[in-house]
Amino acid sequence: MTKCFPNAQQQRCITHKVRGIERHLNYANLPQVTPTGQPIKPNDAKVQRRFEITNDAYEIYRATVESDAQLSLKAFEEKWQPLEPDAVRTFLKDIELTFSFYQFDSNLHSHIRTTNHLEQLFREFRTKSDEIGSFPNETSCLIVFWLVVERDHAKHDRRASANNS
Repeated sequence: MTKCFPNAQQQRCITHKVRGIERHLNYANLPQVTPTGQPIKPNDAKVQRRFEITNDAYEIYRATVESDAQLSLKAFEEKWQPLEPDAVRTFLKDIELTFSFYQFDSNLHSHIRTTNHLEQLFREFRTKSDEIGSFPNETSCLIVFWLVVERDHAKHDRRASANNS
């Protein structure tokens, strides 16, 4: 990427980053009772652990500025490192690539911190290309892709106009 786009910022998808935690949970030292003293089933304790750690990870990215996100990251690491070291190690690997969106206007954060928009665009292109079947040449493929992108821009322009009304 840096060869073709030397000035581009790389942004890792925060959703994929947080979901990656789940594959590395070891569920050690699970609570056996709820905070109110009621017994808790092991499977319910696992569900609760997964919910808490992923919620805490997402909380990092809810910060409006990177310095606050870094403080939340430090708190996350201090809380979860003793309980889930493999999950925390995985989460921290290349974590700085998930903070690139903070370098842009805050109105863009929700659009660029995940790959949702890109995935939707590619899904629409795949649908259109499946309808067509095969392209006679590269130019026809690029034209269809361009039309999908233009349609996407038009949808966003309509939404922006409606929100400003």
